[in-house]
Amino acid sequence: MPRALAMQRTIVPAPERKRHLERARMRRGYYQHANCRYWVFEEAGLPGAFIEFVEASDRDTLDSALENAPDRLLDPARVYEEVELS
Repeated sequence: MPRALAMQRTIVPAPERKRHLERARMRRGYYQHANCRYWVFEEAGLPGAFIEFVEASDRDTLDSALENAPDRLLDPARVYEEVELS
């Protein structure tokens, strides 16, 4: 099965940035425990503009992690699967 990825873009006001990053650390722990990888990027020219990625080795693992997440993504139905480029 191909790897699967979900992502979410979030704009966070400056006063809420610290809290957002604390929640992201909690999400990272949850997704690691669910056998997923989790990354957060912040746009270089726009502080507070974040994009989060959750990736798993297969679609079933990702779907399960997203479904059971305590802090759900806004649109967990949008899952991308890796395309073989051979």
